[in-house]
Amino acid sequence: MNIQAEWMRGGTSKCWVFETDHLDLTRISLDELLPRLFGSPDQRQIDGVGGATSTTSKAVILHQSADPDVDVEFTFAQVGIEEATVDWGSNCGNCSAVVGLYAIENGWVAPQGDVTQIITRNTNTKQIIVQLVDTPEGALPIVPQAHMPGVASAGYKVGLGFKDPAGMTTGSLLPTGNAADSLSVDGRNWTVSMVDAGAPVVVIRAEDLGLDAGRYGTWTGDVERQLDTLEKIRREAAVRMGLAPTTAQAARAIPKVAIAAAPADDLESDINVMMLSMGKPHPALAITGSIALSLGARTPGTVLHSITGEIPRAALRLRTPAGVIETWSEKRDGSMLVSVDRTARSIASSIIHLPETLGSAAEGTLASASY
Repeated sequence: MNIQAEWMRGGTSKCWVFETDHLDLTRISLDELLPRLFGSPDQRQIDGVGGATSTTSKAVILHQSADPDVDVEFTFAQVGIEEATVDWGSNCGNCSAVVGLYAIENGWVAPQGDVTQIITRNTNTKQIIVQLVDTPEGALPIVPQAHMPGVASAGYKVGLGFKDPAGMTTGSLLPTGNAADSLSVDGRNWTVSMVDAGAPVVVIRAEDLGLDAGRYGTWTGDVERQLDTLEKIRREAAVRMGLAPTTAQAARAIPKVAIAAAPADDLESDINVMMLSMGKPHPALAITGSIALSLGARTPGTVLHSITGEIPRAALRLRTPAGVIETWSEKRDGSMLVSVDRTARSIASSIIHLPETLGSAAEGTLASASY
């Protein structure tokens, strides 16, 4: 069995892009199909197309929308690596950046002027994301020339505007009703902020983990030595945020964990942040997480607001391991729009070969059952 797919980079992630109709033809449950395609369970994903890291074991499944107000609908899948699982509980902002570009490259949306707008809806979160793709003189440049932190080469510039992102997963920007909460883990109390915007995120002070706020470059090793504790905090937060009934049932992908501190003598950033992805330090920053950090910083009483202070700011500059990422927040037509620029490009057009034994074993199960 052969499956058509596009391999694309969005922001600092890579994802396999599938059209809904193509996967429906397999008549296999996506919870079974995607791990097999990606080569899971195996930490190397050696017998599949996964990249063996959380930022490269991702899929986007999309189709043209029947809604006249939306151009493209897409579902994000975080495919497990050591486990043959698929997490459908959140969206990926970096991978979202491929959706508008895919629509233009495949003729779903015609370029209009120097910047083409594509209205997209993420089905995991019901989030509307307005995508702005640079199309100078009404066409994609022959050679992409936009650069961003964390990526060595250029791509096509894609602006992502998250419309009214607060509470898309839990129903509230502050799911517990509090700007800050205390979680009891490993015999001590941790002051955290739990924020839901773009994705649910639990924010922890770097100082509480014993990290030197002024030596951001040393964080990774110190964080890796505390991953077990951070995972317990994350799972406890999942229960408090209403994302799971018990800590054992918490999903792997949400809530995300962000460790934050005020920058020391750094005029280029407002917050130093390190985010965890699937239990490990993220090499850059989850963009959906950056949306939560942006609105959290605007909310009095949160861990983030205690860092940024009362000064109103439209832009927030986040120091990440890959460099500084900037987000913008603004009221537009009665809605809150939180925006960030990414780049994206297509890497390869592919036919993925699926062993016939899987198709035979799962015959009769519709692939659309999982999304």
